[in-house]
Amino acid sequence: MTVLQQFRDINQKIKQYEEALAVIYWDLRTGAPRKGMDIRSEVIGTLSSEMFRLSTSQELGQLLTELESEHNWEQLDELNRRLVQETRKEYDRSVKIPPELYQRYVVLTAQAENNWELCKQNNDYASFQPYLEQIIELTNQMIDLWGVKETRYDTLLDQYEPGMTVQQLDQIFGELRDELVPLAEQIASSPHQPRTDFLEGQFDIAAQKEYSLFILKQMGFDFDAGRLDESVHPFATGLNPHDVRITTRYLADDVTSALFGTIHEGGHALYEQNISEQLVGTTLCTGTSMGIHESQSRFWENVIGRSRPFWNRYYRDLQQRFPQLAEIDVDTFYRGNNIVKPSLIRIEADELTYNLHIIIRYEIEKMIFNEGLQAKDLPRVWNEKYKQYLGIEPPSDAEGVLQDVHWSGGAFGYFPSYSLGNMYAAQFMNTLQQQMPDIWQKVEAGELHPIKDWLAERIYQYGRLKSPSELVEQITNEPLNPAYLAQYLKEKYTDIYKL
Repeated sequence: MTVLQQFRDINQKIKQYEEALAVIYWDLRTGAPRKGMDIRSEVIGTLSSEMFRLSTSQELGQLLTELESEHNWEQLDELNRRLVQETRKEYDRSVKIPPELYQRYVVLTAQAENNWELCKQNNDYASFQPYLEQIIELTNQMIDLWGVKETRYDTLLDQYEPGMTVQQLDQIFGELRDELVPLAEQIASSPHQPRTDFLEGQFDIAAQKEYSLFILKQMGFDFDAGRLDESVHPFATGLNPHDVRITTRYLADDVTSALFGTIHEGGHALYEQNISEQLVGTTLCTGTSMGIHESQSRFWENVIGRSRPFWNRYYRDLQQRFPQLAEIDVDTFYRGNNIVKPSLIRIEADELTYNLHIIIRYEIEKMIFNEGLQAKDLPRVWNEKYKQYLGIEPPSDAEGVLQDVHWSGGAFGYFPSYSLGNMYAAQFMNTLQQQMPDIWQKVEAGELHPIKDWLAERIYQYGRLKSPSELVEQITNEPLNPAYLAQYLKEKYTDIYKL
């Protein structure tokens, strides 16, 4: 076998382990019996350790070195060069972590995720705190082993958004905050506040499920290569382009939670389902970064799914399933679903204040890793920041520090991806409107596939072949620019609130 074939075989095995683990995680979060969860966590630990040993093996290191030699490197095509580069980055980072530390971390986070759900349900931060303390401790140990970048938190950021730094985010978030806070004040003082009373009441869950499936099909979700299930916290799992699973959360007293949650996760799914077949079976067969991934979920949920043309087309289908909306016209529904109002729950926040939810989490995560903030102090700091940024204070930890699953899984550094996704989405949309001037006529006619095809051609197909910065500059001819998000929000809410 050639060096390249041996390398590709190992890479494929790593990908197969990832897929097996993803199925187990999906099962844990969509209905596995609670009594079996701890044992299942041990299984996850064992399989993860086997994958870790493979991905840090001496054999893989030697193959990488051989492929990086001048003679072999010149013979590699673009795909294999990128695969070697990405594998090298992961190898150099992972090989610094002792296998026993990695296994302990994986088992701990799997158990923490299982228990987070129960602690949230019971508003019991005290029982969750020990898990979080251990996760923070192990994460700090791994930061020391990986090597501290400019700050400890920079080391974590790079795992989710390669190349992104605290210095950059401080500037980006600062510029965005300076634009959004005055806009929010204008909106709050506008006499033209939308109605929202029609969103209260009981909405048949079976009808919600039916409508969620209908909208996914309209978006171009391939049900022969995916499925929709239910979970406490909506998520997407891309095993490979032929098996992409998403979940949503149905609330009997809120028709919009499942609706927009489904569209959001559907955006993630479209990305995973449309990655090039060339990349299947390699570790490049996934999104290039969490920021770019979130750009697609936020694009479909907000830019398209909360637009007036979208509801001009799809509102009558919603009314047919929910007769209580029969007397509510489409403009009232559109404006009511785009209300700007400080809220406690991130996933239910409006487009404008959503970014403040992310800035709060970003600042807290920086405090944990750069300033030593303790897990015992998180509820207090969380509540203080909500009071500072949004003028409201959570009445319980279930609606406060326990509301997100991310920290239980050790995903520190992930949250900024959501706001970065909003920025990428607005910038992509600016280019899309230039290249497809009739886009809103297409949306109003229910022609969403041309939009999906445009995104597939420019983003989805590449998987991790291109970096986030390469994609953004290739598509928009400039680096990430938060001004597009501010402009989009100003235009949208100036219309809705008649500013």
